[in-house]
Amino acid sequence: MGLIYILTNPSFPEYVKIGYADDLKQRLSQLNRSECIPFAFRVYATYGVDSRLSDKKIHSIIDRINPDLRSIENFNGQKRVREFYAMTPEDAYGILEAIAEIHGYADRLTKYQMTESEKQDEQLAQELDNENTERASNFSFYACKISVGEQIEYYADPDIKATVVDDRTVEFEGERYSLTALAKKLSGKKYSIAGPKFFKYRGEWLNDIRHRLGV
Repeated sequence: MGLIYILTNPSFPEYVKIGYADDLKQRLSQLNRSECIPFAFRVYATYGVDSRLSDKKIHSIIDRINPDLRSIENFNGQKRVREFYAMTPEDAYGILEAIAEIHGYADRLTKYQMTESEKQDEQLAQELDNENTERASNFSFYACKISVGEQIEYYADPDIKATVVDDRTVEFEGERYSLTALAKKLSGKKYSIAGPKFFKYRGEWLNDIRHRLGV
């Protein structure tokens, strides 16, 4: 007996992978061998089946319901149809559950509990996604009602202050910086970071001000 599986991955939380494997452990090993994916695939649910390619029937059902859910791309002039679907793991599980009940094989359906390590990965992936979103959205002092001449303080030492010069930059020790550039200088971090996460204005985090004002 093989398994139809539902896999999730914190690297792309908007998708689930639905496929078939004779040996699920070996299949996971193959998928997680790549160093291009930050986080590993994990099993959300499985359904035992007697015949190979049973997953293709499920793909066909989903494609008929909504063909836009499937990940399809054109690469070098070739169409690549993948086993990834833009749906929640709960919705994917609901499809397997319905099929299992119709065929009287509910006992073949297994839903897996997330381990503590996997929960930590989920949280880390969410934090990284939030940080990427913040980096992509330039911080505006004007939108946050912080005027030129006002001072912001470095989170690790309130005595370290920078003066707002214009909408995007501040002055520190006679030089002008973006928030990200100054955050890197003060923190010593070399990788890409979200500058507003390192500063406060009148005791309130800059990002909290941005979120509070909805800007």
